[in-house]
Amino acid sequence: MADLKITTIQTHLVWEDVGANITHFNNMLNALKEQTDVVVLPEMFTTGFTMSTERLAETHGGKGLQWMIEKAKEKEIALVGSISVKDQDGFYNRLYWVNPDGSYQYYNKRHLFRMGNEQQYYTAGNERLIVDYKGWKICPLVCYDLRFPIWSRNTKQNSYDALIYVANWPELRSYPWKQLLIARAIENQSYVIGVNRIGEDGNQINHSGDTMVLNPRGEKINETLAHQELMETITLSEKYLSDFRKIFPVMLDSDDFKII
Repeated sequence: MADLKITTIQTHLVWEDVGANITHFNNMLNALKEQTDVVVLPEMFTTGFTMSTERLAETHGGKGLQWMIEKAKEKEIALVGSISVKDQDGFYNRLYWVNPDGSYQYYNKRHLFRMGNEQQYYTAGNERLIVDYKGWKICPLVCYDLRFPIWSRNTKQNSYDALIYVANWPELRSYPWKQLLIARAIENQSYVIGVNRIGEDGNQINHSGDTMVLNPRGEKINETLAHQELMETITLSEKYLSDFRKIFPVMLDSDDFKII
């Protein structure tokens, strides 16, 4: 497989204003001039981390997803981000992975943030998603999932090359955000991309961003400046990944197990 270019978008979100947020991300992507393969948006990028599900959750296939499909086709990129979604009899914090041809897959956030009462409004997912894209296997997860290493466990039979976390992670806990991203990279011998928002939300909770990209050794390839609205493109080296796994083959000694 060839190297993979990942673009991270660290930005503020307009509280519970779907139209304003879609317009903002549309403008940011229109300003993207360099070639890239994958663009990663924050968690609940259309609303912020809202519990107003009855009022704001879109139906599966709604406005946010339709915009992602249109933009992925237009820019010829894969587009990743989560949205508050109503599907059948439940609400989900649903991450969409949209391919350049408009096809998509989704993952429902498994670990709901109890301290924000997320479990009272949303239903937890029960299946992990691993995407095959341009020869890479990528596992996208959402925010609080970061604290549960067994859920991101890389195994011989169900392996991946890069792990993505989209987040609305508060500045108050920025230290564990950074350390846990490093830990996930080291223990899984994979690239890790953590994309977080900035700014204050409607609950007066502040977010510093601290978006990071780490290599399989847990070393920082890129760290976005805190509190800055920035769009950055980083190249993930296939050779670096394969060489490191050959000289230090931890995966050969890992135990395979079924994740639900």
